[in-house]
Amino acid sequence: EGPKTKPGDLALHLAQAIEYGDEEVASQCAVALARQQATLSILLKESNYPTEDISMKVGVEDATSSASITLRVRAHTTIATLKQQVFQDYGFHPLVQRWIIGQCLCVDERTVSSYGIRKDGDTAFLYLLSAKMAELTEQRYEEDQAQVMLSSTSSLSDDDPSSPGFSLPGIHPPCPGLTWAKQPLPWRQVAPPAGWSCPKCTFINKPTRPGCEMCSTDRPEDYVVPGTYKPDETELWRMQQEQEGILQYQQPPKPLGRARQDAPLTPGGVPGPEPPTLGLTGCCSPRECLRQVINYSEEPEVACPFRDDSYACGSHLQEREIRALVTPEEYRRFLERSLVLAERRSHNSFHCKTTDCRGWCIYEDSVNEFRCPICQALNCLLCKAIHEGKNCRQYQDDLQVQAQNDSAARQTKDMLQLGEAMHCPTCLIVVQKKDGCDWIRCTVCQTEICWVTKGPRWGPGGPGDTSGGCRCNVNGQRCHPRCQNCH
Repeated sequence: EGPKTKPGDLALHLAQAIEYGDEEVASQCAVALARQQATLSILLKESNYPTEDISMKVGVEDATSSASITLRVRAHTTIATLKQQVFQDYGFHPLVQRWIIGQCLCVDERTVSSYGIRKDGDTAFLYLLSAKMAELTEQRYEEDQAQVMLSSTSSLSDDDPSSPGFSLPGIHPPCPGLTWAKQPLPWRQVAPPAGWSCPKCTFINKPTRPGCEMCSTDRPEDYVVPGTYKPDETELWRMQQEQEGILQYQQPPKPLGRARQDAPLTPGGVPGPEPPTLGLTGCCSPRECLRQVINYSEEPEVACPFRDDSYACGSHLQEREIRALVTPEEYRRFLERSLVLAERRSHNSFHCKTTDCRGWCIYEDSVNEFRCPICQALNCLLCKAIHEGKNCRQYQDDLQVQAQNDSAARQTKDMLQLGEAMHCPTCLIVVQKKDGCDWIRCTVCQTEICWVTKGPRWGPGGPGDTSGGCRCNVNGQRCHPRCQNCH
């Protein structure tokens, strides 16, 4: 085998293969990158986007006023570039801008096209924070404004505005007669809107909403619904639905009935009731049903269990709903399960080697030590062990001496050499298959493993992803001559 290809070279080959439409080479590069667990993101070139300008309708609001403007953007314009464009044309610093497109709180790296801005007339919303809320000082504003004006003047002096190719970095050519002075917004002074401002995205929500309509952030606890507020028909309908749901939750649970023979076992070994399905089994009240779904869930995002003959809900329960449905102890266990799952699914996570310690971290390649914040032990990330008072060479030498004098260590070494045991491809502990099929699971990190190939069953995309894992039964072929074909 030749030297290992660097991730950067593989990424370059992958980009070239995609550009030329070579699916076979692209697949090989993607598999090699997955095996090296390289972090990769793919961005389209500007030449892949439409070249036409888009007239985007923008609603602008702050705490007391609102306005409507039209911005000329292109599909490849990023949110960061859009903020700079508004800063240059209207004087609003990027720190005070919160863009919402398609009910998504936008992030700087994504393009307007990825949020659905693709044709003239598509709409976006710009909410402006106060300088105090955005922690923007007057000095910072003046320095950044001077920098923008300097770059604008430099570009105007170096380029001919009348030429077709003229543009400022990230800003499209101005319309004829448009000056570079700050344009006043056509503000409409309005009375302060009734409602509460979301602390995350600043959207003004109706007073009776329990969570933000845009980003689902909880309503501030100190907010009080004004006594003079009169909900409209839409809000009255929503409140009625919410009240009916609460009444259903308060209904006493129905008998659970007999337990199924294949239901999960209780700690005493007796089959327990099967986790109910809302609206299908009628085994208990909706509140009790949802509570049990949360307690049985192995995923941090709990899917709504409602389904009937014609409809299955695809939504997920929000965090405030989960807190309201379960007891504090059950909510604590739910958070613990979510944290453990996050640790297992993180490729660069490390768990403290102190026995029964719950501390762990996500580390970078340049970090070699981890001081556990719980037990204060100093873990060596290179040796995957605690060896305070010894350097790595001394610790490794001691391990070799211990292995020579330890019968269990010799037995494990012999099993590894004979192929009766293997190292987990993720956490590197020794795992053994006693019997059964070739699809096993590591008891420590829960990685699913293909026994005959000694590699992960699935690629980085999880179950079903064969790009960087076992390819058993792909195109009707086994993954290995000795595979029992039972994946």
